[in-house]
Amino acid sequence: MVAVEVARRKRKRLSRDQMGVKVGRVIDRYKMAKHFDWTIGDGKFRWHRREASIRKEAELDGIYVVRTSEPSKRLSPEDAVRGYKSLSQVERAFRCLKGIDLRVRPIFHRTEDHVRAHLFLCLLAYYVEWHLRSAWSELLFEDEQLEKTRRTDDAVAPARPSGQVKAKKAHRVTSQGLPVHSFDSLLQHLASRTRNHCTLACQPSGASFTQLTEPTPVQRRAMELLDLYPGQGK
Repeated sequence: MVAVEVARRKRKRLSRDQMGVKVGRVIDRYKMAKHFDWTIGDGKFRWHRREASIRKEAELDGIYVVRTSEPSKRLSPEDAVRGYKSLSQVERAFRCLKGIDLRVRPIFHRTEDHVRAHLFLCLLAYYVEWHLRSAWSELLFEDEQLEKTRRTDDAVAPARPSGQVKAKKAHRVTSQGLPVHSFDSLLQHLASRTRNHCTLACQPSGASFTQLTEPTPVQRRAMELLDLYPGQGK
């Protein structure tokens, strides 16, 4: 490509800098610089392939094989691949536990029982979060059809987002017209709802009552998805 252009420019030859820029563009596009050597001179450009490097790279070409001890009657090849791909959920759980969400570490307990209890509570907290994310998928930037399509789509082909989640991310509203949240922002929005205990100073008996703030549409829908409103569910 660059060599052809250099050879064609007879009257106004390309300078070294101009050829260097063009070579850089080709390298950035194809990401194959490790397999080629080139020489840039005044009006001349030469290149050749690194055969040893290319041969070594070719030896690594191939496919991944998922092998399992389960018989095919119990676990089909497609389900084996789906099970392997589900490792991403395990990695997500570890990120949640070790990151800023639950913060398993540092552990300041001194006894083995206390450490076990600490880890158990962290796992229990993640289990609750996992259920909340599943129930609130309608309000989050989550693909609500992902679990369903995983069981029917080609197990080997890359997963593709549904039209529903594309629309949700593009317009940032749900099918019901509610704003879409991240899991953290939804928790912050739910935390703004308060329960106030009020005492009437004007009453000699000091009568009191409890007042719960009126939920926003998002808060109400989040509670409905958790079946926390009697008679109103998913």
